[in-house]
Amino acid sequence: MNSASPTGTQVHLQLGDVSAQIAQVGASLRSLRIGSVDLIAPYPLESPTPSCSGVVLAPWPNRVRDGRWDDEGTARQLAITEPKFANASHGLLRFTAYDVKESASATTLSATIFPQTGYPYLIETSVTYALRADGIDVTHALTNRSATAAPVALGTHPFVTIGDVDPHDLVLTVPARTAFDTDERMLPTGTRPADAVLRDGVRLGDVSLDTGFTDLDRDADGLVRHSLTAPDGRRLTLWQSAGFDVVQVYTTDKYPGQSLAVAIEPMTAPADALNSGLGIRRLAPGETWTLQWGITLD
Repeated sequence: MNSASPTGTQVHLQLGDVSAQIAQVGASLRSLRIGSVDLIAPYPLESPTPSCSGVVLAPWPNRVRDGRWDDEGTARQLAITEPKFANASHGLLRFTAYDVKESASATTLSATIFPQTGYPYLIETSVTYALRADGIDVTHALTNRSATAAPVALGTHPFVTIGDVDPHDLVLTVPARTAFDTDERMLPTGTRPADAVLRDGVRLGDVSLDTGFTDLDRDADGLVRHSLTAPDGRRLTLWQSAGFDVVQVYTTDKYPGQSLAVAIEPMTAPADALNSGLGIRRLAPGETWTLQWGITLD
């Protein structure tokens, strides 16, 4: 481990040709490589995390309108953390330095959400990153240590790539049936059928997205699989388990060092879920919720 970075201690994992780097701040997956090929879009060690890259989003992902939400009849007011749109964004752990426990090929990072303005619940969280021969498995756990049931949701924000290919030429596949429409503040206004071209595969350079999707097609093993495919046939797959019923896909030309970057973000709930209730789970006192996702290359 080393800590000479605004993202805190850096955990380095290795398993054969597979390597990863995890940042202590936000428990962020900031690097994943097989051999010399990046599967996570890298950024400079001296840089703060750009665009929430790789960060764990809890106890809610995405945005809460005006930071206000109704907690079963009690009005709550969260801090506004997205001044541009006057929203509370991406939970309460984005800038938290997690506790770190590591081995050669796996690490577990833990952080507690303490009761605070707008969220009066005590939630223990952890995330375990474990390398495998073709990528990485990620396991999240949230445990309610409050005296009453606590509303929670979770997401994560990896920017994926196949680093030796022009990202414009990667083919993106997202097996979604429904997309969320949003207003000028990126808050949901309704739903519509998702464009079938995303299920069939679309060249990344031909789309611009900052869109949430649901009604995701699951394979026989219960997993949803999104992919980026290179012209030579190599395929990066990002999979998400039961409980992750939403995905946000975000493309940008402003990611450092990348002409084009795409985040494929597994989420349990869409934007403004604390108000809509969509995807929110109320954990009983002492209850633990476990969720998984991962990345492979074949």
